[in-house]
Amino acid sequence: MKKTMKGLCKLLLFLMFLLLVLFFIAAAYFGIKGYNMYRETAKETPVSELTESIRGMDEFTEYEELPEIYVEAVISVEDKRFWDHNGVDYLAIGRAVWNDLRTLSFAEGGSTITQQLMKNEYFTQEKKLERKVAEVFAAWDLEKECSKKEIFELYVNTIYFGSGYYGIHDAAEGYYGKEPSELTDYEAVMLAGLPNAPSAYSPDTNPELARQRMRQVLDRMVECEAISQEEADEIFAGE
Repeated sequence: MKKTMKGLCKLLLFLMFLLLVLFFIAAAYFGIKGYNMYRETAKETPVSELTESIRGMDEFTEYEELPEIYVEAVISVEDKRFWDHNGVDYLAIGRAVWNDLRTLSFAEGGSTITQQLMKNEYFTQEKKLERKVAEVFAAWDLEKECSKKEIFELYVNTIYFGSGYYGIHDAAEGYYGKEPSELTDYEAVMLAGLPNAPSAYSPDTNPELARQRMRQVLDRMVECEAISQEEADEIFAGE
């Protein structure tokens, strides 16, 4: 019996060691592939050139022109540690990896606002491990190049809001006929939730789904202590 238990323990230790070795081999393989993917892309369009191109867009909206509640809403629902991380939220990635392994899917990505911006501008939406790694290298470089406020404004000026509107200025103008700085709290929070699934949540086509998404954003803002529950309820009722 003791010999059998010792044998099982040795086998278990060997399997754990083998899995660890395979993990490091896979990490090195996808790490190199991801880095090469990023370097090739950055060679064609350097980060500095990319940011300059976005800032040169018509109706580019600067950070100071954005309502504070819009900024709080986006950060709460997309990247609550935005102001503190270096482009990559390792806690969010760890949680996403655990959930993906548990459900045997790639349902969660753990991407920060910085990563989402670089994914949208540099890479395809295809869910491949090497692309996720490339996204990390791109995010690190962007954080070296730009301040947090600059990254945020680059992000909101390029994301899709549904109904053919790209960027916060077009979305504010298209949905509400206003400049971003003129948005009410209700309108600002509504827009903050749309990029998660713009076609599904567009107020023009699915007003009820858009309201449900807005409620989710407000709940998240309360969780992140950006607003109180009372303020959330007032905003939701303030159409």
